[in-house]
Amino acid sequence: MYYLRNYSKWCAIHIKTFSTLALVVSAALLAGCNDTDYVQPTEVKIATYNLSFDRDTFEELIAEMQIAPAKQKALVTAYLDGTIDNDNDKRTAEKVIQIRNVAAVIQKNRPNVLMMAEYNNDGTGEDKAALIGFQDNYLSIAQSIDGAGGEVNLEPITFPHLESYSTNTGLASGLDLDNNGTIGGLGDDWGFGQYHGQYAFALMSQYEIDTDNTRTFQTFKWKDLEGAQIPTITICDDPTKFPTGMNCGDEWYSAEEWKQVRLSSKNHVDAPIIIPTANGEEVIHLLMSHPTPPVFDTGKNKAQNAAEVKFWNQYIQGKSFFYDDAGLNGGLADNAKFVIMGDQNLDPIAGDGISDVMQILHRDPLVNQDVMNGELYPTSYGASEHAVDKSLTHPKPNRISSTFGLGVDYAIPSANLNVVDTGVYWSASYEEGRILFNDARISDDGADGDGKSVSSDHRMVWIKTQF
Repeated sequence: MYYLRNYSKWCAIHIKTFSTLALVVSAALLAGCNDTDYVQPTEVKIATYNLSFDRDTFEELIAEMQIAPAKQKALVTAYLDGTIDNDNDKRTAEKVIQIRNVAAVIQKNRPNVLMMAEYNNDGTGEDKAALIGFQDNYLSIAQSIDGAGGEVNLEPITFPHLESYSTNTGLASGLDLDNNGTIGGLGDDWGFGQYHGQYAFALMSQYEIDTDNTRTFQTFKWKDLEGAQIPTITICDDPTKFPTGMNCGDEWYSAEEWKQVRLSSKNHVDAPIIIPTANGEEVIHLLMSHPTPPVFDTGKNKAQNAAEVKFWNQYIQGKSFFYDDAGLNGGLADNAKFVIMGDQNLDPIAGDGISDVMQILHRDPLVNQDVMNGELYPTSYGASEHAVDKSLTHPKPNRISSTFGLGVDYAIPSANLNVVDTGVYWSASYEEGRILFNDARISDDGADGDGKSVSSDHRMVWIKTQF
């Protein structure tokens, strides 16, 4: 944002000296000459990105983020030239390469606000060491559009505001949620995770995050969502997958369990950010979540994924039944500006999930229809090319945001946000930055490598809004 001082004086002098033709052409341009100041609109780029930083322990991620840039360079150089001979160093170099490529994606796109899925934490979100290390040792260090090991040609980026959020992943429920007859183990956690904090999510922002008014819904009960019903066994093609004594159509939870089951596999978070503009402060509510994938079981996950997406559709409508972890009741306030963000694990027109749920959210009049059903829907050439390369059958291949062929990552703006541009960052083979997605030197699967070993199996999705 900038101000052009003495704008009225400039206008008066130049109107006198313009030719007749120039006066005609300039009439519209100089319509604001009675103003004392000219203010450039504020543009805010908001992005969501599943980084695939799902390490075996939180401590492992912290250690990777603490590696100094000089040590990173030495590891990457040795890895790429084949001189690395220690298995531990090799594994560390592979992680460093992934992190540096992810940092390059962020530096290239330069979002002002970034929600990051699969960013492990301590379970509570209080320990921000991994976030601080990512900022200090990767984002604050110039990376390369030509991939880790390439010539430095990107500008560092700084996010002064960092937040990590508590998660249900790896958090013991004390119930036999997987119906295997025993209590304890991965299947009995509120959300799937090898430990409390795996697959959590975090937020980086160049604008103030209003932590005092942030709402979390980690403990919100599934039963309290409007229209909620106990999920049943609906995928019945292989009865050997049923828990002992259960049959197709049986309710997954007992009545007592249903009273306690949490909705969110990670968390649902409403984090307002405060944006200074020429007309005062603007507040955007970042509605962040990462629902469970609608697969891997006999139907419970499919139902939970749909319910986690429905949560936001009902929340933006201001439904009164909501309660957050602090005990505050009610949904989002009328006319509030918002962006629904995260890897929702649900494609509106393809995949194994209940696509109708996402279609309903896309069509909600509270959501920006130019973005979700119009010409501003986020797309990329890289997605289209990937669909051809992998012989995918997605009806709208340019909307894919993952290597597994579905559009599951979202930044869904409210109808009252003036969105001027959107995109999915996925370079095609003929575009700059392709090596950040496909690098046969690094990948586990040769020339076709385009997954977590290079950067992520998801792509950054972004919107740009103007005030």
